[in-house]
Amino acid sequence: MTIIYKSISEFMRDMDMPKPLHPLVALVNYDKDQISGNFTGKRFMIDFYKIAFKKDFSGQMRYGQAWYDFSEGGMAFLAPNQVVTMSGEVGCLDGYLLLFHADLIRNYALGQRIQQYGFFSYAVNEALFLSDKEKKVIGGIFENIADELDNNTDAFSQDVLVSQIELLLNYSNRFYNRQFLTRKAIHHDLITEMNKYLESRFTDTQGGIPTVPEVAAQLQVSARYLTDMLRTLTGQSAQQHIHDRLIEKAKVALSTTRQTVAEIAYQLGFEHPQSFNKLFKRHTNLSPNVFRKSFN
Repeated sequence: MTIIYKSISEFMRDMDMPKPLHPLVALVNYDKDQISGNFTGKRFMIDFYKIAFKKDFSGQMRYGQAWYDFSEGGMAFLAPNQVVTMSGEVGCLDGYLLLFHADLIRNYALGQRIQQYGFFSYAVNEALFLSDKEKKVIGGIFENIADELDNNTDAFSQDVLVSQIELLLNYSNRFYNRQFLTRKAIHHDLITEMNKYLESRFTDTQGGIPTVPEVAAQLQVSARYLTDMLRTLTGQSAQQHIHDRLIEKAKVALSTTRQTVAEIAYQLGFEHPQSFNKLFKRHTNLSPNVFRKSFN
């Protein structure tokens, strides 16, 4: 059963926390506030944004296809209408939990841009892991938000809150990009696994063209995380990477076999040879037949 929360006040009530002073935003300080264990093991969906900042992690977390030990601390992001299952560590956290409704930012530029922050589409196992220096930066922003919420509201309160949330998201973007670069070994393993899977899929004539969600599911990461990781490391999106691998397979077949263009197209998963011709020409500026003739 999935519990659905439409308001932040309702969510806070079930955590045995006081009603928020502002109906559209609430901040929980794990250092001071003891959260109820009512959520432990339960599935719920919220109609607002949720950002969790944990100063320390204990144990292991899933990262791609392997388990890794993390003790640096980090952040996790949840967008409205996503389902999450609360772990059993609720009562022993250290950090902050920020909740804010889309209506808080709707009339600001952030309301239009928030969809660009891809980490709201990441899975929990793709959390942002922070260094000590980064934790201080993030912790400072949460402290500013806490100070603002503790003060009496005035005509500038919402502007200040929204600007602090945007600053928090921009730093998170920067630190995620750093994470892709500093964990290259992990991510290159993912790329290797992806290429192996694509190689097998391109020989499966019944499977159709591999899709980004399909490949991401095979790698046990979210589609958005896969694309962001590839863009950082290779400059290409996941879709572009799939197409590039497909075109390379097509070039080999066109230059080394006597298969017809249609046969190659079907083998690579295309339903119609015309679609293959169009994609090949877009990537090479040559039709498949012209490319093949260049080898004769």
